Amino acid sequence: MTDVVILDYGSGNLRSAQRALESTGVSVTVTSDFEAALNADGLVVPGVGAFSACMTGFNSVRGAQIIERRLAGGKAVLGICVGMQIMFDSSTEHLDTDGEQANWTGISQWPGVVEKLQAKVLPHMGWNTVTSPEQSLMFAGLENERFYFVHTYAVTRWTLKPEGAFRAPLVTWTNYEQDFVAAVENGPLWATQFHPEKSGPAGLRLLQNWVDTL
Repeated sequence: MTDVVILDYGSGNLRSAQRALESTGVSVTVTSDFEAALNADGLVVPGVGAFSACMTGFNSVRGAQIIERRLAGGKAVLGICVGMQIMFDSSTEHLDTDGEQANWTGISQWPGVVEKLQAKVLPHMGWNTVTSPEQSLMFAGLENERFYFVHTYAVTRWTLKPEGAFRAPLVTWTNYEQDFVAAVENGPLWATQFHPEKSGPAGLRLLQNWVDTL
């Protein structure tokens, strides 16, 4: 049976993600164990709360090493919500809080800064449709579906450009008074700003699409 690990680093809706993934027929383990996370067929990196707190917990379980070694071997990783944000260079969340001793640096799988949304009402909490590339495996069969978002910060500028034989990641966008990145599909590394485990049948279909790549 395909095995999936949900990385437990002190942040995230672990049980709801576990139940959603189990509905796809895979074996799911919630753990912080380095070797288990490294060797599973698929790894899910959840994340809820402040960027800095997530990074502190993530670093405590050697999360960056796990991600780098998995991706070097072509092994699948799925980041969710702040679990997507930490894949970028940094966050500006410290501008709104006392962040002198905090960690606002991500793991730089993609260039970019997580910034506060410029919206009248925050956090952004609710359902949005998304605009995905035609070649997307993540959103196969999910055209015009809505997904559930809960967040105040997001990546609003995508700066990574293809060079030579390098294939640019597939970037999916949505809008909440401004455009922001809703998901990224980059070989074995997938990530969503929204919560597929809270997005009903559409979210379950997206998780099934991910499982089908394992």
